[in-house]
Order: sequence, then C-alpha cells, then structure tokens
Amino acid sequence: MQQVKKPKKPLIFYYVLVLLVMFVLNTFVVPGYLKHQIKEVDYGTFLTMLDDKEVAMAQVEDDVIYFTDNNKDNPTYYSTVPFPNDTSLVDRLMASGCDFGAVQEQDSSLFDQIILVVIQIAIFVAIGQILSRMLMKKMGGGGLGNAMQFGKSNAKIYVASETGIKFHDVAGEDEAKEQLQEIVDFLHNPAKYQAIGATMPKGALLVGPPGTGKTLLAKAVAGEAEVPFFSISGSEFVEMFVGMGAAKVRDLFKQANEKAPCIVFIDEIDTIGKKRDGSGMGGNDEREQTLNQLLSEMDGFDSTKGLLVLGATNRPEILDPALLRPGRFDRRVVVDKPDLNGRISILKVHSKDVLLDETVDFKEIALATSGAVGADLANMMNEAAINAVKNGRNAVSQKDLFEAVEVVLVGKEKKDRIMSKEERRIVSYHEVGHALVSALQKHSEPVQKITIVPRTMGALGYVMNVPEEEKYLSTKKELEARLVELMGGRAAEEIVFETVTTGAANDIQQATNLARAMVTQYGMSEKFGLMGLESQENQYLTGRTVLNCGDATAADIDQEVMKILKNAYDEAKRLLRDDREAMDKIAAFLIEKETITGKEFMKIFREVKGLPEPEEKKEGEGIPDTEHLEKADRDESAKMGAAEVTADVSEKTETDAAEAVSEEKQEQSGEDV
Repeated sequence: MQQVKKPKKPLIFYYVLVLLVMFVLNTFVVPGYLKHQIKEVDYGTFLTMLDDKEVAMAQVEDDVIYFTDNNKDNPTYYSTVPFPNDTSLVDRLMASGCDFGAVQEQDSSLFDQIILVVIQIAIFVAIGQILSRMLMKKMGGGGLGNAMQFGKSNAKIYVASETGIKFHDVAGEDEAKEQLQEIVDFLHNPAKYQAIGATMPKGALLVGPPGTGKTLLAKAVAGEAEVPFFSISGSEFVEMFVGMGAAKVRDLFKQANEKAPCIVFIDEIDTIGKKRDGSGMGGNDEREQTLNQLLSEMDGFDSTKGLLVLGATNRPEILDPALLRPGRFDRRVVVDKPDLNGRISILKVHSKDVLLDETVDFKEIALATSGAVGADLANMMNEAAINAVKNGRNAVSQKDLFEAVEVVLVGKEKKDRIMSKEERRIVSYHEVGHALVSALQKHSEPVQKITIVPRTMGALGYVMNVPEEEKYLSTKKELEARLVELMGGRAAEEIVFETVTTGAANDIQQATNLARAMVTQYGMSEKFGLMGLESQENQYLTGRTVLNCGDATAADIDQEVMKILKNAYDEAKRLLRDDREAMDKIAAFLIEKETITGKEFMKIFREVKGLPEPEEKKEGEGIPDTEHLEKADRDESAKMGAAEVTADVSEKTETDAAEAVSEEKQEQSGEDV
C-alpha cells in the first residue's frame, strides 16, 4: 500500500507558531528569570540599611521599593514592601544621602499595545525575509534572491539600436547570411510574403564548429531587423528545483510575445535539447520538463506576429528529433569553417581598426591558415598588432602577421632552452628529413620554413608548408605522399645515427590516424575496398570515430594500417638514402643558421642536384600543372607562411602543430563530390 504523504503546512503556520512561543517567553519565562535576579528583604532591613547609609539608590512605588547597595563594581538589587502611610520614609531617605525617586504607573491604552505588537511582528517578518533571501541565493534562485521570482526569465534584452551589429560585421559566411537575410526581409516586409501565402519560419538552428560566429550572426540578424533581441544560454534554464526551468521558458516567451516582433536567441541549446532516452527511468526530470515546455511554446506562438527563435549548437547530433522537425526549427543554417576567400574577408573585418603597412597581403595569410575559424583569425590579428608595438613599429607588417600565425600554431620561441650539440644534430636531421622528402615528391606542398628553435608548446623544431591553392579534396597519391613526409623525420634519424629517438611520436600518431582513415573511411584499401568501417560521432567538436565492425575485422584493419605505414617508411628511407649528400649539406646549414627559409633550402637542394635557378614568375601568371620540382622552383620566392607544421622533436615526445591542419585535410578529402 502506497504511503500517503501529509500535505505541507503553509508558511503562515510557522509564523504563528513562533509568535506564540515568543508570547509565552515574554509573559512567563523572562519575567520569572528577571525576578530571581532581585533579592527580596523585609522593610526593617531596608530601614536599617538606610540608617547605616548602605543604600545607593532607591525607587519608591505604591506597593514596592526597589533599591541597591553601595557596591559600585557589582551592586546587588533589592526589593521590599513598604508600610502604608510611613511619613518618616522621606526624611530617612534624605538623611542617608541616597538617590531616590518615585514612579507613577500609567495605564497603557489598547492602541499602544496594538502598536507594540505590530512593531514586534514587523521586525520578526523583516528578519525572516532577509534570511529567506540569503537562503534562496545560496540554493540557486537565479541570483534573484526571492522565492516569488523563481521561474522568471533572466534573458538579456537588447533594444534595437542604429549602432548595433550588422551583417557587414560578419564575414566569411556568405551562405549563412543569405539564408538569414531572407528572414530579416520577412520581418521588414511581411506583406509581400503573406500576399502569396508564405509564412515566416518559426525558428532557425545555427550549426557549426566553435568560433565560427554563430552568436555574432544571431546578433547581426537582430541588428539588421532592428527589433528587440532576447539572448539566453541553455544552461540558464537548468535549475535546482524541478519545474523552474519550464517556468523560465514560459516567462521568456511571454515577454517575447509582449515585445513582438522580436528575436529569441538560445545559445548552446543542446544543454536542454538533448534526446530523451524514452526509458522513463533515471532521466533528468528537470531537463525533460524544460524541453517539453520549449517544444510546447514553439508550437504555440503565432509566427505572424514576427517572433523568431534562433538556436545555436555545435552538437546537432544529440538534439531531440522533436525539436529539429519543421514547425519548430524550420531551417538549419550551417556556419562552417571559412574557405580562402572567407578568411580574407574575415581578416579585412578584424583589421579595420588596425594600422597596416604596404607589405600586408591577406591572401598569403589566408593560405597559411587553412582550417582556421573567425575567432582564430581575430586572435592572430590582435597578436600581430601586439608584436608591432613590441618591436616599436607604428603599423602592422606582413612579418608581424606571420609571427602571429606561428605563435598561435606552435607557441613563442623558447630562447632559454639550450640543447646539446648532439641533440641539435638530431633535431636538424629530423626536420631536414621532413623537408627533403617533401621536396622530392610530386604531390607534396612546397617548404616555406625550417627551424630548430624550440617553442613553448613543446616543439624543438618544425617544418612549414604552405599550399599553392585552397583544396577541398585529397587524392590517394597526395595522402600517400603525406604519409611518406611524416615518416621522413624518423627515417633520417635511422639513416644518419643508426638509432631512433622519441621525437617522432607525434609523427607516428598523425600517420596512424591518416592511414586508418584511408582504410576505414575513404575506401582506399585494396583489401576492404569501398566498405565503410568507421562512422564519425561528433562532426564539429572532437571528430571522434567509432568502428562499425567485429573484432576479427578490427584486427585485419590494424594489419592493413601497419602495411600502409611500413610502405611509407620504406619509401622515405629510399628517398633520403638516394639524396644523402643534399641532406647532409642542408642539415649542416640549418645547424649553423637555426632557421632557414624555403628559398635557402631550395637553393642548396638545386646546387646538389645540379638544377638551374627558376625564372621569376610574372605578376598574374598562374601555376602550370607540371612536375613538383618545377612548381617548387616557381614558388620558392613566396613569403613564409604556416598551414601545416610537420613533425618536430620534443624532449620525450613530439608536439606537431600541423595536427589541426592534417585533420582538416582528412575531413575535406572525405567529403562527397
């Protein structure tokens, strides 16, 4: 039999209970306690003490006399009952020299008594309210401090302003802006859409990696539409008490309806919009109630009033299907990483308040930052301005921008780290091995910089490559060339020193990930063919993959990956053995200079190979599709950049800053044509 819970008593019950306790204490306990502090004596003792001048002060009333003795430090309080009509009492008091007086009792009126009770109750209620507010603040009352304000939405409201964010403040996301521009036009001119029966989308979900500008786009929509903008994070709906999040959702849409037309923006909507498991056990009741209320509100409001809901997330795969269906979020706006032209536009936007000199070329910077998002480019531009000030320049130069790219990718130079002569040789040959393999292959990208200067992110050296153009697909030959290039550092160590070091750890990790992707995702394995063996779980964050096969097939995948890596390693050793002379000369020059450019590297390479110097490329001339060495010759005069950072030797393991770029290439090569 289920136990029936007793209903909770109202708060006024406890107030009355406490008042009754106070009344009993004031009426019976406190007076009795005070009474025990006064010593009662007979009237004769009092007169004797008066005659002996032992009384310091006396208070005469009609039926009692209160008096104290002469002990100034710790006086004793006495009381006695006087004889009626004692005419000699005043003379004795005068003779004793004590202070005395009489108090006439006045009957208090009913009004005075009521006022006294009301004041006591008011003080008590005020103290209770203060304590209640302090308690609510500590228990997650949304910072409002009052239980009556639980469930009130704390969304930030931005009133339409002429100086707000506009679409021209957002660059690199032209397709996303085009989709949102239609919504803005609907808010401005609803009549022309309604004339043919069109209705405004109830909601638009902004999806993309972190830092691509989803929140900025939402603010730009509000700025262009010139309507109020409600901004709230999904985590602000999560409360300690069940039902508070749903109440906040109701209050948010109530306020929005009152200010319509307006835009409601919920950032990180995946916090409250996760899929419901459907088991009915062990779920988060508060989150599910909040989600259910959000679904109800998005179904219930009238879109003709001009109320638009914008949501932003970088985890769309975990959102509840009921939230994503048309009628709630009618549009999914993908805010992806910008392409080459997008990065150029973003750099121009973030440089409008930065002083630039004539050497700045945003296209070269954009080529060197493949895979970067708007937040990264804004950070790089700010770092470049800081570098210019640090070096005493009045404007940002191209050198400052490239240094900022290096700082973001591999950290600052670690000038206080001193390596031994033998370690410098190992690092030098390791990096030259990467660069030389890249130069000897047709499908590799040109080398722009080689350095053995340690960096704060753990790198003891690295090789920089800059692509000739923006690419969205990678061929099998290009991926195989990338694997050989990653193995070049370890191969050079084995050939020259007949041993290996821990410096190739990150090279091996990158090569393993790339080879596994070729087998399981790209269908580039002869054994498995076009069979998809892995699926990507999180597209915009970690990109983690999960195998879709049994244990036996997983073991075969490992064998296939090992075969691909072994072939790449053997090819790297073959290339370096055939050009040992060039490797030795370039390594000796690198040890002396510590940092060399791609132009210096290719000059030594041509001298050893007996190749002529390339002709200067005419302005506006394209890059012909010819052999790799000829392409490298034409590109050797290009300025330094950084798009891929090849493996570098660290103290115990190598931190290769090209990891992010390599992963980007893998994602691009896996896209459908």
